[in-house]
Amino acid sequence: MHAEYKVPGGKLVVVDIELDNQRIVSCSVAGDFFLEPDDALEDINRAIIGLPASASAEDIAARVRLALGSEVVMMGFSPDSIGTVVRRALTGATDFTHYTWGYVKPQPLEPLHQMALDQVLAEEVGAGRRGPTLRLWEWAKPAVVIGSFQSLKNEVDMDNAHAYGMEVVRRVSGGGAMFMELGTAITYSLYAPSELVSGMSFQDSYAFLDDWVIQALRHLDIDASYQPLNDITSPQGKIGGAAQKRFGSGAVLHHVTMSYDMDGDRMVEVLRIGREKISDKGVQSANKRVDPLKAHTGLSKSAIEDHLVDTFTGLFGLEDGPVTSEEHAKARALVEEKFSTPEWLHRVP
Repeated sequence: MHAEYKVPGGKLVVVDIELDNQRIVSCSVAGDFFLEPDDALEDINRAIIGLPASASAEDIAARVRLALGSEVVMMGFSPDSIGTVVRRALTGATDFTHYTWGYVKPQPLEPLHQMALDQVLAEEVGAGRRGPTLRLWEWAKPAVVIGSFQSLKNEVDMDNAHAYGMEVVRRVSGGGAMFMELGTAITYSLYAPSELVSGMSFQDSYAFLDDWVIQALRHLDIDASYQPLNDITSPQGKIGGAAQKRFGSGAVLHHVTMSYDMDGDRMVEVLRIGREKISDKGVQSANKRVDPLKAHTGLSKSAIEDHLVDTFTGLFGLEDGPVTSEEHAKARALVEEKFSTPEWLHRVP
């Protein structure tokens, strides 16, 4: 069994293992990381041998950590990343390059249709009717998008949202509210088989699925990094946030919204972002917490989106994969059945 894992912000870790009677009988860890002293690599391999095939990533990491002395220096990887890559080998995990990725170009859509289409495309991938897909969003009208588990009354000032012509909708994934004025945000979704994140914790999968974006932003001379659990940040503040939903059909939906430009004063009029929300961010107000991309680059929104697509294409390949008429029809039906209903919007009052 073989697996590779690029540590977000770190190095590549590779493992080859063999099983006998559901136990690891051979293990070889390799990669472009740094490790001192040299013979610590054998200690790592010996620590993994003998573990059951059912061992969790946490169990594997703990075994490796126990086997290493205090003098061992690991650079670009860690016991946790070894646990992740071994677990990915044991579960037959895949990588981005194992797939032919389709691309859905930005198309202005109503907020409710955006919500439904996310679910439909993820389910189509899970059912095998669509290959893994990258979709860039475009908005037909301003919107506030709240997370699946957020309280509507606690998160949104509905009077101000309506005064500014913003439709309020609820998505299928967790996480925080998104303030979406026209032309002010870059949003994308990844729809992939669950095997892509097999063996990973939710925290690891967030960073793994967005590592290509960090690379793209750094190529624009933006000092971007990933801040657990789900933020893309710079030294000046938050650039964007990610959310994720794993479906029982065998698909993972991962989407990210990054601020391109924003009216911070209007945002705090519409979103009820309290002091507790920003208490660990080291800022006095929510609108100073956000760091829009336009301030970094001076590039147009479309130019940055083109750069993101070019980066993804260069790393993994990308082919046109437009939304079909059948998929749009399923999304329209789902709007009527679910996303436009008071029961869904007010599911957490």
